[in-house]
Parts: sequence; C-alpha cells; structure tokens
Amino acid sequence: MNLENQVTKMKIALDVDGVLADVIISWINYSNYVRPKISKHQITNWEFWKEFKIDPFDFYSERSSCWKNWISIPTTEENLSTITKSLSSIGQVDIVTARESSTDSFVKSWLDHHDIFYDDYVSVIDGPMKADLDYDVFIDDSPLNAEKFVKNDKKMILYSQPWNQHVSDKQIHRISNLSQAIEKIKII
Repeated sequence: MNLENQVTKMKIALDVDGVLADVIISWINYSNYVRPKISKHQITNWEFWKEFKIDPFDFYSERSSCWKNWISIPTTEENLSTITKSLSSIGQVDIVTARESSTDSFVKSWLDHHDIFYDDYVSVIDGPMKADLDYDVFIDDSPLNAEKFVKNDKKMILYSQPWNQHVSDKQIHRISNLSQAIEKIKII
C-alpha cells in the first residue's frame, strides 16, 4: 500500500442545535404561549432558564418536544447544504450532538430535509462528553462544551450565539456564520 492511501482525513465534529438548527426559536414560540414573552437576544447565558425562573427539566423537555415538529425548526442561516458540502471537501464531517435518543430520528429527518452533508451521526447524553471523542476540530455553540474542549486540548470553533458572547478564550476561534469555519479550519 502506498503512503497516499494512508493519509487520514481531518475529522470535524459539527453540532446541530444552535449551529445548524435554530431550535431555540421554536422553543421561544412555544414558551411565549405559556409564559411571559422572551426573545432570543434576551438569552444571554447557557443556563438562561434560571433568570426566567423556568425549571430546567421543563426547558429540556420542551426543547425535545420541539423536535417532534422538526419541519418547523428553522436553520440558523441560509445555504447550509452548500456550506456543509464545502466542509466535507476538507474533511470527514460528523454530526455530533447531545440529546435524548428519542429525538435522533427527528433530527436526522431535519438534516435530510435541509440536505445537510455529513458522514456519520453521533449522539451523546451530555454536551461536555463530546470533548472525549476523537475529532480534530469541534464546531459548537455551547460555552460549557467550549470550556471542556479547551481543557482537553481540542481545537474549537465557537458559533456565535447570544448565550456565548462572554467566551473569550484565545484558544477558541469564533465565527458568526458557518462558511467562516472553512477558512478557520485551514489555519488552526
């Protein structure tokens, strides 16, 4: 076997909620029917439910329920199919997500519906567990995951959201749209 065939592709872990799918919008639409109104820009930290006196169990349960109506969940930005196809040209792109396994089929339907390119689908129970996986770079929006990626000496690209604006570690590369990840990956 020649050495050309032994070159390994870069492994890229791509998150769903908050990076590809703007599921928080679907949750806000639901929440605003049963609670005082909240807007996305008011969600300025990961555990925002504490500020709004929302039980965390209720939030996670409601967010999971949003996935049952996956067709109504918007994308975070336009052209994700084209962007994920470009990402796949520079490496193996796996969807790496933290969620209840009961929502996996809905998420996969959403990914297929939006023609998101990916090689494998990996689901973990808890977000920080992602840092224990073997990937060259992680694209995620969670400040808790970002902290664990840095602690585990993993390369991290943080997809900007209102709940992660306080993250400023110089080992973390911030992007405001997914197409910026392509250039960031080339330099990290």
